[in-house]
Amino acid sequence: MTHPLGNPPSKIIAVHLNYPSRAKERGRTPAQPSYFLKPPSSLAGTKEAIVRPEGCELLGFEGEIALVVGSRAQRVRPEDGWSHVRWVTAANDAGVYDLRYADRGSNLRSKGADGFTPIGPRLLDARQLDPDALQLRTWVNGELVQDDTTDTLLFPFGQLVADLSRLVTLEPGDVILTGTPAGASVVSPGDTVEVEVTGSGQSTGRLRNPIASGPALETYGAMPRTDAAEREAAHGAAFTPEPLLDKRIEDGLRSVAVATLSAQLRGRGLPHMSIDGVRPTRPDTKMVGVAHTLRYLPLREDLFKRYGNGMNAQKRAIEQLRPGHVLVMDARRDTSAGTLGDILALRAQQRGAAGVVTDGGLRDSVAVTELGLPVYHGGAHPSVLGRRHVPWDTGAPIACGGALVQPGDLLVGDADGVVVVPPELAEDLITDCREQEQRERFITEQVRAGHDIDGLYPLGPHWHEMYERWRKQHSTQGEHT
Repeated sequence: MTHPLGNPPSKIIAVHLNYPSRAKERGRTPAQPSYFLKPPSSLAGTKEAIVRPEGCELLGFEGEIALVVGSRAQRVRPEDGWSHVRWVTAANDAGVYDLRYADRGSNLRSKGADGFTPIGPRLLDARQLDPDALQLRTWVNGELVQDDTTDTLLFPFGQLVADLSRLVTLEPGDVILTGTPAGASVVSPGDTVEVEVTGSGQSTGRLRNPIASGPALETYGAMPRTDAAEREAAHGAAFTPEPLLDKRIEDGLRSVAVATLSAQLRGRGLPHMSIDGVRPTRPDTKMVGVAHTLRYLPLREDLFKRYGNGMNAQKRAIEQLRPGHVLVMDARRDTSAGTLGDILALRAQQRGAAGVVTDGGLRDSVAVTELGLPVYHGGAHPSVLGRRHVPWDTGAPIACGGALVQPGDLLVGDADGVVVVPPELAEDLITDCREQEQRERFITEQVRAGHDIDGLYPLGPHWHEMYERWRKQHSTQGEHT
């Protein structure tokens, strides 16, 4: 392969996040730029295939603007950074998410494979361009999927050059990949990705790269693997997650009362599965979902600045929610400060949360109630969490209202409260709960008819034959309705 720059650069430096649209997709906005390296051997030109190894399913494309350094840059100032850029061109920062785990942080194998950095086809003279007025567009199979401009970058190009040059000498020919906007996703063999940069009436032309299948990796190293989190990261906004909970199980849990579930769990030797001391904002709304956990620790003023500000554990937990999750908060039953307010409740609802459970306080209780999202809380309180709590970690086993809750446990709530259901017991519990509730309907009918409860509640031997006839009759009626 002939390098599109002639001689290969000494290094290729890629920026993690730089477009506000992409930061919004990722749910975090960095205060400073961060980088990773790609080997010069990953360079390719237009029309060259990007090869996805057999066994990988998540080949991601990222249309980017590539800067080519023209003069040596060492400890330059931001206002002088752009003067060290000689050329501007289009790039595709390709990579396989299936191997991110293997070099977490460096991205060496996931993004550094041969051909994973195509650039071109034409180089634009940076001296004739306004770096704040460039447009970047990406197409997949002719459909426009990325379209953004450089006027709102988190870190302008001159700042990137200056920041890097504080410690890393940039040599002529070095390439800086300046980040991708929203819309980056996954492509498959047979697809074609095109990237174009325009500005000041000039165009790089379309960098065009087909996606091809390649041989499987040899087995003497890390092998491709993936999970739901990597799929979501790879597909971006186009990701449609698999349901967290089987619809049949969800419907079954909705069909039975929390009180019945509690009784059945107690009968199985699990008497401590109720989350005590919480009340619903919407008693008329049933809640069923999968636990995602968040833990607060007691306030320590010297640690709150580190753990409580910015994208803290509370905000991360909200942004990690998937459709069907119930966010369960451990606030040590301390209700003297809010642990959730209307803005974060709205964001949880937008993320598809099935509900929120906290044994701490709830702020903005009227506004949260009006959202319609099922929220169970220890009591209303006007104070922010920094009065009593430090958001500490997420995705770990917690205690909430006296019950141990693990990520992945099932949460069921109604007007009576909330109960924790181990997933492996759910199917049998539904069957037994339905049987129990059917018996209780029979008993209720008999009490209404004037019978006393001796031997009837619970159902004694004297009533079994009558109950079986009643059940058969109601079963037959159900078949004809």
